[in-house]
Amino acid sequence: MDAKLFSDRSIKLTGTMLLLTLWTGLSFAASALDWFANRPLWQGLSLTLPLWICGLVTAALGYWAVPLLRALKTGQFIREDGPQGHLKKAGTPTMGGIFFVPAAVAIALLWSGFNANVVAVSALTLGYGFIGWLDDWQVLRRKSNKGISPRMKLALQVLFGGLFCLWLMLTQGESITTVALPFGLALPLGLLFWPLAWFVLVSESNATNLTDGLDGLAGGTGAIALLGLGALVAPTHPELMLFCGCLSGGCLGFLMHNRNPARVFMGDTGSLALGGALAAIALITNTLWALLILGGLFLAETLSVIAQVSYFKATKGPDGVGKRLFKMAPLHHHLELSGWSENQIVSRFYLTGGCLVLVCLLLHLFV
Repeated sequence: MDAKLFSDRSIKLTGTMLLLTLWTGLSFAASALDWFANRPLWQGLSLTLPLWICGLVTAALGYWAVPLLRALKTGQFIREDGPQGHLKKAGTPTMGGIFFVPAAVAIALLWSGFNANVVAVSALTLGYGFIGWLDDWQVLRRKSNKGISPRMKLALQVLFGGLFCLWLMLTQGESITTVALPFGLALPLGLLFWPLAWFVLVSESNATNLTDGLDGLAGGTGAIALLGLGALVAPTHPELMLFCGCLSGGCLGFLMHNRNPARVFMGDTGSLALGGALAAIALITNTLWALLILGGLFLAETLSVIAQVSYFKATKGPDGVGKRLFKMAPLHHHLELSGWSENQIVSRFYLTGGCLVLVCLLLHLFV
């Protein structure tokens, strides 16, 4: 794609502008959704109040946590084969998920009165965050951009995902194995549901992890997807709507420090947790169809990596070198090397994420 087709000469995009636009847009959306559902904005079980409280709490917490991470020398090591413009980011503190994810989860737990569903989703979210922390810690310990082995990371994701699936099996009943679809359709999977659920947990966490590559990208798209999912599950699972509002607000608060130019990176600690939370909520509420649409950006990022690797292997010659579909994968790096600025890419991803949420809401209302 040619960046000239999407020129921002008339508007100088900045990280602060994108943050303010996102805060305003999500606040308006949450307020409108609460109003249409006859939920007072000051009511405990709403989207607006959790969004703002967690946003402000995590933003304030960041002014203590970010300097602490810097003092602990948690500077990011940048991959040398990545975009050369990222080399200047070396030394920026990483592992930012360590303060905004637990803060949002703790508020959601207290606010919901330790509701069983919220406890289960919180456990899975923190479990995947722990896997990400292990990976981030190994990166820092080894002073390279390689953390724990991919096999170890996958094994831990499968383990925690399996424990969550076991909880689902014991508490949610057989009806959960019939997957709801748009247009009033349903897909009875029976025992096949459990490998699907397991796959969704692992793949969604990895998908959000791949999206975490530019300042404000994963945090903003995660906040949008979580708010949209919260609106969809509100009628049947208000406690999980509350959780979505809290974690979405946590992402917004984190963006106060992660907007371009970032003072801290999310790291796997945050990105794996966000994907795990989205998948866990979709499984409990039988909204996998919505997750597929809401997570369209995460899916596109994942598919771009799969396509890049597959095409490279398929075209590999005797010299061991193959061809590439993209200048670099994931997709956001391809756009970056095509001449797009970071803020251009992030703004388009935010807009696309918002449109995907709108599609989901319209399908939910009119189908």
